[in-house]
Amino acid sequence: MARRKKHTERCTRAESSGRKSRASPRITSFASPEGRAEIRLVLGDCIEGLSCLGAKSVDAVVTSPPYNAGKDYHTYDDSIPREEYLKWTRRWAEAVERVLSDRGSFFLNVGGRPRDPWVAFDVVSAFRDLLVLQNVIHWVKSIAIEPQDLPRVLSAGEPVTFGHYQPISGSRYLNHCHEYVFHFTRTGRVQLDRLDVGVPYRDKSNVTRWASAGADRHCRGNTWFIPYKTIQSRDRERPHPATFPVKLPEMCLRLHGLSRIKLAMDPFLGLGSTAVACANLDVPFIGFEIDEEYMRESCRRVAEALKTRGTAGKR
Repeated sequence: MARRKKHTERCTRAESSGRKSRASPRITSFASPEGRAEIRLVLGDCIEGLSCLGAKSVDAVVTSPPYNAGKDYHTYDDSIPREEYLKWTRRWAEAVERVLSDRGSFFLNVGGRPRDPWVAFDVVSAFRDLLVLQNVIHWVKSIAIEPQDLPRVLSAGEPVTFGHYQPISGSRYLNHCHEYVFHFTRTGRVQLDRLDVGVPYRDKSNVTRWASAGADRHCRGNTWFIPYKTIQSRDRERPHPATFPVKLPEMCLRLHGLSRIKLAMDPFLGLGSTAVACANLDVPFIGFEIDEEYMRESCRRVAEALKTRGTAGKR
């Protein structure tokens, strides 16, 4: 398993497996304003925490594990030997496979570094004999469009860039403007709610031409442009070296189908983007995080999301 700084948080009770463990976990729970969805954040190791969940008890998993890219996490060592990293990856992959329901979806976001392009494929290979890779989604964080390729209403005299990226110095590598989201299921035949994340037809004649176009929406496809919000201070507003926008897990959950999610999960909680997405969508959730500072920020963000929802509901 990957080297970690010492932590003592462990799962105490196996909620449906009946297994007992050795110490009390630190669990923070939130209830949605409507009282339908409980958001549980667990300070502890994800492999130990997953062992406490019942087999096939999770309907949707959205997560982004450490990429072994030398990121400066507080608690986790992100620069261990690749072989050791992949052995650890296999361990948590097996733990996720055990809890994923028969009709569940597992959305795995993996990025990397331009000089280490194999890491995403090494990680996804750990699941090859465990689950079926049903879809590959490309999360586009920044894109440049030539003026002649823009619609007339957006005409410009020079290329237009949308989104944000981390610039790379030197001339060997291109700026890294996208990451993968691998969608796994048990069978490869899980039905999705494609139109919930669909887009309107640009050519409205299609709405009357095709019977399936009556709702004026079509499948978005497997390229999702989701930029980061502009921030003024990373230490204050995004104190984590690798996180994703809340919109990414929201879209993953909606694509799977909200009505079919009795429990969603993120084994690598980070700053809690998946938890916030579940709070926004009123979806029951459990997540695991080993770093106390990240856990505090996750709790703050979930509480703020639920407060905002509660305030909006009273208007």
